[in-house]
Amino acid sequence: MKHPTYAFENNIGELRIFNITYFSYDCEMTLFIHFYCVIWITLLTVCCSTTGRELPNGQNVVSVAPIDVPDESMYPRFAEPIPNVTVTVGRDALLACVVDNLRGFKVAWVRMDTQTILSIHHNIITQNKRISLSYNDHRSWYLHIKNVQEVDRGWYMCQVNTDPMRSRKGYLQVVVPPSIIDNMTSTDMVVREGTDVTLVCRASGYPEPYAMWRREDGQDFNYNGESVSVVDGETLTISKVSRLHMGAYLCIASNGVPPSISKRIMLMVQFPPMLSIPNQLEGAYIGQDVTLECHTEAYPSSINYWTTDRGDMIISEMEIVGGKYEAFPVDSGYNKFMMLKIRNITKEDFGFYKCIAKNSLGETDGIIKLDEIPAPPSAFTTTQKSVLDNQTIRKKGQLQIAQRNDAISSTFQGEAYGEQIRDFDFYEEESSAVTPTLEKTLFFITLQHVLKQVLS
Repeated sequence: MKHPTYAFENNIGELRIFNITYFSYDCEMTLFIHFYCVIWITLLTVCCSTTGRELPNGQNVVSVAPIDVPDESMYPRFAEPIPNVTVTVGRDALLACVVDNLRGFKVAWVRMDTQTILSIHHNIITQNKRISLSYNDHRSWYLHIKNVQEVDRGWYMCQVNTDPMRSRKGYLQVVVPPSIIDNMTSTDMVVREGTDVTLVCRASGYPEPYAMWRREDGQDFNYNGESVSVVDGETLTISKVSRLHMGAYLCIASNGVPPSISKRIMLMVQFPPMLSIPNQLEGAYIGQDVTLECHTEAYPSSINYWTTDRGDMIISEMEIVGGKYEAFPVDSGYNKFMMLKIRNITKEDFGFYKCIAKNSLGETDGIIKLDEIPAPPSAFTTTQKSVLDNQTIRKKGQLQIAQRNDAISSTFQGEAYGEQIRDFDFYEEESSAVTPTLEKTLFFITLQHVLKQVLS
């Protein structure tokens, strides 16, 4: 086999021929490209000739090549200024340029801060696909920007290629609604009671948003010695936080661009159990049901239970029919209400009862004494029963009356007496009104009888 280098040397003549052929082909391609470029440059020069014009701030904004017109009255003029436009990011923007007497002149849109030609008359020059052009009656020229981004914020110029060049400019303001920067904003926090705590909320947007804090439930809270409902600023610092500060807080960011946004931050304050007893001494009689009550506060949530004076834990029997004890807690945030119901009190049930609350930070307890009291008397005594038995009862027109005055003899009970009795209406259920009415009736009957005797 021949060495590669030797083969290359033997074929050097073929290589020269190849180089000559390739050179000829390269020359033909170069001439073709040059010819194509000359034609393209000539077309651009004729259709879209531009010249530089210095702005007052030193920027060189490219403009359409001017056209000389001898008569000033024949120059185009802007019918109205280009209004500044404010649009929310993501929406569409429209800039309007109205030119009277345009005649043969051309209108161009230019982005001033980047010196970018956006359009020349009917043609879009920029490669930005979000930009388009529309026109009406050779007078109104509209620049459309779809899905506006923050980079589109700035000055836009409408030019007419007169000499000197005439132009109007308008500002596109792009506003951005606020958003919370999660990695720079506090999350749910757990702190010990009595320490200082700081909640931080960072937000972005344009214009720059401002933040404020308030409780989710709308309640006022103690902020460094003052009762407030709202705290302005990105930070909320609470000195010597207490259990009363526990709850959900809202960081609300706003910049005038809807919608405002908020983030919920939960503040949990740890403290050992505390206990209060509304009534440390309870009384009950044998056979009665009684309920003992303790109030506790703790976070983390405490374990609560009852014991007897002997130290025995009381097991709730609420699911057992006729059970002796029923223990049921009522939760309200970090508060718990411990209830112990004792049914059908006996002698053995009197004594001391202890309510106990424990959590990881400590424990506490309270004692309630249950004493025996005398049972109340029965609902009706013998005396009360005899009074009720003497009340008048009506039975279908026949009235039975108990004699209440010894001065009235049986001789009074004649026909006239019966007629007088029927003139009055008695009801069994209105027993309280029976006695006064009966006394009046007897008085009038007696008076009538006495008068008859005197006249006879």
